[in-house]
Amino acid sequence: MNHLSPAEVAEGWIKLFDGETLFGWKSNNQLGWSVQDGVITADRRDATDEGLLVTTTRFANYELRADYRLEKGGNSGLFLRTPVTPTNPAVDCYELNMCDSKPNFATASLVGRANPVKTVLGDGDWHTYHVRVEGDRIVVQFDGEQVLEYTDQEPVPLKTGHIGLQMKGGKIEFRNLFLKPLGAQPLFDGQTLNGWHDVPGSQSQFTVKEEAIQVLNGRGFLETEMTAGNFVLQFDAITHGDKLNSGIFFRAMKGTEETPSHGYEFQIHNGIKEGDRNRPEDHGTGAIFRRVSARRVVSNDREWTSATLIADGAHFSTWVNGIQVVDWTDERPANDNPREGLRLAPGHLSLQGHDPTTDLAFRRLRLAETPE
Repeated sequence: MNHLSPAEVAEGWIKLFDGETLFGWKSNNQLGWSVQDGVITADRRDATDEGLLVTTTRFANYELRADYRLEKGGNSGLFLRTPVTPTNPAVDCYELNMCDSKPNFATASLVGRANPVKTVLGDGDWHTYHVRVEGDRIVVQFDGEQVLEYTDQEPVPLKTGHIGLQMKGGKIEFRNLFLKPLGAQPLFDGQTLNGWHDVPGSQSQFTVKEEAIQVLNGRGFLETEMTAGNFVLQFDAITHGDKLNSGIFFRAMKGTEETPSHGYEFQIHNGIKEGDRNRPEDHGTGAIFRRVSARRVVSNDREWTSATLIADGAHFSTWVNGIQVVDWTDERPANDNPREGLRLAPGHLSLQGHDPTTDLAFRRLRLAETPE
């Protein structure tokens, strides 16, 4: 339960729920959501208790899998591209409903938008939604069967938003909440360094070997020609030594010999203190270096690690091997240099050669810019 296979992690799937905590989630009111026996749950006993538990991260295009169990006669929903507190699900979000007792708001319907092609009954048992949200189109599977296909005909369809779990009536439980970002384009073609350049003064060696960018020696940086501001970045990395240090810089100012790396940094460092994975050395893999440490080191040296970074305005979240390790908002005053303050403007990405011991590789670098 709440487990992704190595193959799914390699495909880009991430956990929205770690099975133990509500890290990466927030309630939009005082409703008491909790984790019990590996499930997220809330139980409405007071008529005034109604609300959403939403991801702190916004998502645009994705596949989503979610198991749920709703008490017979209950009412709940899975909210897609939603604000934290929606006011009308027919306008400001997409609500995938769960309610057998109200035919006008049927299970597997999009409230105020579309009904399933057949009646779906779900109260009392565990069921699985598999939803694909891409552009103006939403496709819904219920227990493996496609039951709804919807295209938003509005002139400006919703483009991004949080994912929300609703408590409206009766006990609701959720588990196995997994998401795979869609729409990424490769930053690296696997054969050449087209689209990249060495930052002046770099001492690192950047070469292509076995469809990966090999990084040796340092200090140095390999920088993208392109820039990006709000995006989903996914990649694999491997260190060929103990406690090696590297990173991917993003929203960075163009590198020069004097200032090669003025950006935010997704840290790569698999060291831990006294054998405790909850005590990372040097912030830990997945950290935003010098800003927030990874809550846990879940990667190992000499093994390929799959990583996800979502940069959305002032909010940053990271996953390592499918597990979320950072949920951080930059509350510093604005500054063009992310070392000094909040930078919202697009910037370059760069791979770091940290020092003469550097020996690592990156592959499958891909990025999806968030639609405005």
